[in-house]
Amino acid sequence: MTLIEISVTLALMMALASVVVISASGISEWKLARTAGLELRSVYVAQKSYLADHPTASISSVSEADLVPYMPVSGTSLPQIESLDGSMLSINYNVMPPVAGTGTAYDPSGDPEDGLWDVGAP
Repeated sequence: MTLIEISVTLALMMALASVVVISASGISEWKLARTAGLELRSVYVAQKSYLADHPTASISSVSEADLVPYMPVSGTSLPQIESLDGSMLSINYNVMPPVAGTGTAYDPSGDPEDGLWDVGAP
């Protein structure tokens, strides 16, 4: 083999490896977004179940202790969501549908109905 053939082969292998690395980072971001959407949907189900049992209650006055027994997966507290930068976000359960983060909603996807970082359209 000549030096040119070896150089071309190595360059091709490095290019393929970089494509795999770039694809893997996109998949991990999508996985975080999908998990966040599922966690928000579980809180949304708990909100609807609680309001079905307490029709005169307002969602703005509901506490975390009120919603925990209605969560689809039993636990002692509401779930938290991991953001793209690794920080943990709490769920604002006093609005319906619930949103990630307090104050401004955290939704890096930019679409409030895609089901990533939000409850999404039914």
